[in-house]
Amino acid sequence: MYIRSEKELRSIFGFAKNRAKDKLLTKLEKHSMAFIQLSPFFTLASYNSEGKADCSPRGGKPGFVKIINEGCIVIPESKGNNRLDSLVNVLETKDIGCLFLIPGVDETLRVNGTASISIAAEHLALFEEEPNPPKACIEVQITEVFLHCAKALMRSKLWSSKSTVERSSLPTMGIMINDQLGLDEEPETHANMLKRYNKDL
Repeated sequence: MYIRSEKELRSIFGFAKNRAKDKLLTKLEKHSMAFIQLSPFFTLASYNSEGKADCSPRGGKPGFVKIINEGCIVIPESKGNNRLDSLVNVLETKDIGCLFLIPGVDETLRVNGTASISIAAEHLALFEEEPNPPKACIEVQITEVFLHCAKALMRSKLWSSKSTVERSSLPTMGIMINDQLGLDEEPETHANMLKRYNKDL
């Protein structure tokens, strides 16, 4: 049995009330700006013209996402694997969602908006001191901003040292990729992978 309409959904869960309903903003203010400036990591959600959704991790030094003004942020397109899934999605549909995290803080910040791919000199100049400056940036014109409550991270105990999983609990990335693709070749070692990654940070 499945839920097929919002009416059915609301009959089970009801509606947001009070602060949960009213906390949606349409631009950044001092607290959301401070959150972004302290955040070294966020996830970027997008979708293509066929409605296929995607979510990718983005990281850097705290404040690596630059605040232009209360209605605009700029995200560096850091060196990666050149799949460019998020960028292609931006070209096709423009809508994106961002979820910012700060290590040790259980609250998160959600920022949604309309995105464009920028190669403007003034945007690229924001990242010119990076070891590997981006070739392009994602400019986001903000439409929605709100702080998300701490429950999910409290449940997961994400920042607790007791939640840390030993890397050896999983095979190396090289082994997993070989298995997934059915490759019959020597897998890249974890040490070699880290050495290769460090060149692109």
